[in-house]
Amino acid sequence: MSGPTPMERALDAFLAHAAVERGLAQRTLDAYGRDLARFLRHCRERGCTRPEALTAGELSSFAQGLEAEGLAPRSRARMLVSVRRFARHLTATGRVARDPSEALASPRLGRPLPKVLRAEETEALLAAAAEDEGPLGLRDVAMLEVLYGAGLRVSELVGLPIGALDGRRGVVRVRGKGGKERIVPLGEPAIEATSEWLEHGRPLLVKPGRSSEALFLSRRGSAMTRQNFFTRLRGIALRAGIPRERVSPHVLRHAFATDLLEGGADLRAVQSMLGHADLATTQIYTHVSRARLRSLVDAHHPRGGGPDGRTPGPRTR
Repeated sequence: MSGPTPMERALDAFLAHAAVERGLAQRTLDAYGRDLARFLRHCRERGCTRPEALTAGELSSFAQGLEAEGLAPRSRARMLVSVRRFARHLTATGRVARDPSEALASPRLGRPLPKVLRAEETEALLAAAAEDEGPLGLRDVAMLEVLYGAGLRVSELVGLPIGALDGRRGVVRVRGKGGKERIVPLGEPAIEATSEWLEHGRPLLVKPGRSSEALFLSRRGSAMTRQNFFTRLRGIALRAGIPRERVSPHVLRHAFATDLLEGGADLRAVQSMLGHADLATTQIYTHVSRARLRSLVDAHHPRGGGPDGRTPGPRTR
């Protein structure tokens, strides 16, 4: 039985280097190993079993083969990252004279549209949170109203101090990424929910001898954490009859932006409220709005796709 080929030994050396020198996690190493084992099979079928024989043509042929198999762009891109790093390692260690991956192009990835909730689903979440009439229920309703009403990141939400809220002016002062501060307006439902929480809920969770300036407290009297809120939100989604995988704090931030844009809000204003440094980041929500409008046309317009996706035939005159 023949032993490993020179290319296979080079792969083992690459994985050892990645583990020892770069300290990569075992999960990452396993992914590299799977991707590169597939690449080496491709090379062996083409008669390339030595690193010195590896050319740009081998890499290009591998990429074309993945596309021909119908693999999704993201799967192909991940595999080509593994191949590219292996090729660079071979170059750095002198096994090949010139990096054969220099001209290897990655597949174009369409930017995924963010998940959003329909307005009635958001209302169902709020109604489910309100079923708990105790202090935790008051807190959850207030957090959801502020999250959806101001489009905050979850880290911004749990990091709000009491002084960040100005109910009289109807605004909340948010410290976002990079320590940048912004002022975001709050609607009446969020102001009323936070007032109710501050008056009737928060005092019941404050523990003697433990002071906290956090606006939202946990059952133990400490500031809420992202993990705690995420767990609570999943439970609320279950009660609301919404699949848990469709709900997260960031989904409510997406819903805030999309609902504003569909209501006619200015893109620059939404950018400012979200705290985006780049307008292009905010523009993704315009695509979501168009997609939702497209689905409405398909479902309800006589010349749309119809509820079953088929375009109706011509009307009888």
